[in-house]
Amino acid sequence: MKLPRRLFLHLAAGAATLPAVSRLALAQAYPARPVRIVVPTTAAGANDITARIIGQWLSERLGRPFVIDNRPGGGNSIGTEAVVRAPADGYTLLLGGISNAINTTLYPKLNYDFIQDIAPVASLIRQPFLLLVNPAVSARTIPEFIAYAKANPGKINMASAGIGHVTHLFGELFNLRAGTSMVHVPYRGVAPALSDLLGGQVQVMFSGTLGAVEYVRAGTLRALAITSATRWEALPDLPTVGEFVPGYEASGWNGLGAPKNTPADIIEKLNKEINAALADHKIKSRLDDLGGVPIPMAPAEYGKLIADETEKWGEVVQAANIKPAC
Repeated sequence: MKLPRRLFLHLAAGAATLPAVSRLALAQAYPARPVRIVVPTTAAGANDITARIIGQWLSERLGRPFVIDNRPGGGNSIGTEAVVRAPADGYTLLLGGISNAINTTLYPKLNYDFIQDIAPVASLIRQPFLLLVNPAVSARTIPEFIAYAKANPGKINMASAGIGHVTHLFGELFNLRAGTSMVHVPYRGVAPALSDLLGGQVQVMFSGTLGAVEYVRAGTLRALAITSATRWEALPDLPTVGEFVPGYEASGWNGLGAPKNTPADIIEKLNKEINAALADHKIKSRLDDLGGVPIPMAPAEYGKLIADETEKWGEVVQAANIKPAC
C-alpha cells in the first residue's frame, strides 16, 4: 500500500527523532539498577577511599547503590580491561587515573587503548606528593639536595613502590629536570619503601601525602618540597619543587570513566552530580583528609587531561628507558 506523502513524512520524522528521544528517556531513567565502580587497586588506599566517597554521594543523589568492586593486579590493567569489555550502558564505571596514563607507554602490549576505549566521565582529585629524605641527609632545601646528589652521583638511593609506579616516575622526572642521577630502588608497595626510608637504607622517596605527612610532623622524615604546581594548604611553608627546578610538576590524579560509546546523556548526568559533590563542603573536607584537591571538569576537559598526562609520562618512560618488571 502506498502511503500518502504527508503521512509518510510524518512517520519518517518520528523515526528520525526516536533515537534522541530514547537516549533522553534512558538518561532520565538512569540508574534503574545498581552501578558498579571498578577500582583497579586494593581496598583502603586513597583511590579506593575516593571512589567510596563519590559512590556514596551518587547513591544518595540518584537513588541506586553505586557498589565498589576492587580488581587489583597487572599494574591496574586487570580492572581497567574489565571495564573496557563491559556493556556501554553506564552500569560499569572505572576509577582511573595517572597509573593508566603511565601504563599506556610502559606496557606496549596492553589489550586495550585507554584513551580510545574509556570515555571520560568526570575528574575527581589531584594529589600532591612530598619529596622526602631521611634526616641523615644533610640537605634541607631543594638546591642543597641537588648539589648533594650531584656531588655524590650514583650514591643516592631513591625508594619507590615499584617499577613504573608514580613514586618511581616522579623521581625520574626529577632526575631529568634537575640533572641528578639518583639510583632507583623498587619495593613491593609504599609501606616497605617508607619503612626503609625511615630506617636509612635509602635516602629519598617521592611519596603521597596520605600517611607520610605524619612522619614529617613527627620529625622522623624531612620534606624538602611538594611536587604539585602550587603549595599545599596543610604545609603552607613547604615550597614546590618547581620553584627551584623549572618545568617540574607531578601530581597524582583520578577520575571516573566508562566504556566507549556509553550514552552521552548518561555521562553528562553523572558529570553534573559528581561536580556537585566536589563543590559540597563535607565532601571537600573528606577529600582534603586524603590530601586531595577537587578538580571538577567537563568530560571533554577531563579527556584532555588524560591525553596530556599520557604524553607527558610517556616521554619520561622513554627518556629514562623504564621497562616493566617481568
